[in-house]
Amino acid sequence: MTRLSFPACTVLALITCVLLALLWPPSPANANQPDDRFETVVSGLSVKNFKKKSIAVERLVSSGDPRTVPVLQAMLKGQLFYIKSGKRMVYGSATDDGYRVTTVVGGEVLGEMGKRAIKKVSVNNRIRKQLRSAIARLSLADPDPEVRLDAARELLRNLTPEAAELVRSAVVDEPRDKVRAVLETGLAILNLDSGDQAEQLAAIASLDGSLVPEARNRLSLLVEETDDETLRSAALASLKGIESTLRWNRTAETVFFGISLGSVLLLAAIGLSITFGVMGVINMAHGELIMLGAYTTYVVQLLMPNHIGLSVLVAIPAAFCVSGLFGIVIERGIIRFLYGRPLETLLATFGISLILQQLVRTIFSPLNRAVSTPPWMSGSLEINGALSLTYNRLYIIVFSLMAFLFLLVILKRTALGLQVRAVTQNRQMARAMGVRTGRVDALTFGLGSGIAGVAGVALSQLTNVGPNLGQTYIIDSFMVVVFGGVGNLWGTLVAAMSLGVANKLAEPWAGAVLAKILILVFIILFIQRRPRGLFPQKGRSAEH
Repeated sequence: MTRLSFPACTVLALITCVLLALLWPPSPANANQPDDRFETVVSGLSVKNFKKKSIAVERLVSSGDPRTVPVLQAMLKGQLFYIKSGKRMVYGSATDDGYRVTTVVGGEVLGEMGKRAIKKVSVNNRIRKQLRSAIARLSLADPDPEVRLDAARELLRNLTPEAAELVRSAVVDEPRDKVRAVLETGLAILNLDSGDQAEQLAAIASLDGSLVPEARNRLSLLVEETDDETLRSAALASLKGIESTLRWNRTAETVFFGISLGSVLLLAAIGLSITFGVMGVINMAHGELIMLGAYTTYVVQLLMPNHIGLSVLVAIPAAFCVSGLFGIVIERGIIRFLYGRPLETLLATFGISLILQQLVRTIFSPLNRAVSTPPWMSGSLEINGALSLTYNRLYIIVFSLMAFLFLLVILKRTALGLQVRAVTQNRQMARAMGVRTGRVDALTFGLGSGIAGVAGVALSQLTNVGPNLGQTYIIDSFMVVVFGGVGNLWGTLVAAMSLGVANKLAEPWAGAVLAKILILVFIILFIQRRPRGLFPQKGRSAEH
């Protein structure tokens, strides 16, 4: 066995010690050093002297700690405090009896403290300006492009001459086109005050067609203040282009809201298109079946408070079943005795509507109920600075078209649809061929009622749920069915979208109430010329 010499043993021991030092985990004291250093810097903000406080802000900014921006934002909003005993820095949110506080370092929730136990970190106008500049500078250097975009937009809303150099340096270093475009707009707005005509004209040219409100406001101010006719003419031409672009975007937004309204009318009317158009039943309780679907959504959310995003998807089949079962009970219990007597059907279903309204008042009280919007339906899709489309309306448009196609497939491609069409065209012949007409009537009425319940799910995402929810849409639903052509689903689709867009286009200059009156007058005049609507039924059923 070979023995190691003394120097070799010494070298081997040194190597072992170095490896152990590198691999050994740091002690708790060393691990806490960055936190201790950050806490020491942050505690400097508690001084009363504003000059020293300004120095403390600069020390905090230069620390490079990622927790700096939240501290500066809290200080700017008046939500940064320190505990009087110990000078420990905390975030505070106001409560009835004091403040709910959380430590700046560590994020420990300390609970509620009285106003005498903590003191707010005060700021003056000079400090506020320093804080805004520091937040913008740090946020524009953030690795997350969304944080940089938000910072650029915030900087655009609070442009000052002091921010010019910051914007110039940020434009050069910014890799994302979207963020760079916002910064370039801010730089152009700042250059409008440069005093150099060539630079000002270049800034006006770059702002031509810009949809940023700050650009439009600054150009308008330049037109009022400048004595230079060249600058005024260029600014007026740029403003004219911006106004034209804004008009197009406002029109596009109005059309979108019209299609959204048309989608709601489509959902409310396609169920009625079956019960009224196919079966010939004037169902005045159709609105209450929509209301039942909305209340079903509310109940499902009560049962799934921790899964709001999933609850809406669960509510769709649940509302279909609830409203559909109510529809079958109504048809089997009352309406089947009244076929061929439309006036008596109208009165009976009107009575049912009152009963259903009173039922929900008894169970849920007369107060409106708010249904939560799932996170995936919240927010909006921003097309540009002047046009954004809300996700909840986009989803409802898609959902209404899916419901329409679902109903179309059932009526055109299934045995039930074939039997419905057979009973509609010639009830006696269908019965002679072995079709159970009573069963078909019940299932058809239940299908139309179930679709009404699904419409209630969609409406619950747009408005509060209350006992009178259905009354808002029952008249509009009848107008859509009659205008499109009784019993024609494609006519219902075209009529719903047409009336929705026409209503929204008329609202800006006529008002909401007068717009509805004009639409009603138009439909009355149209029915005088074409009593069977846009797409009348053809064949033997059209004769009845």
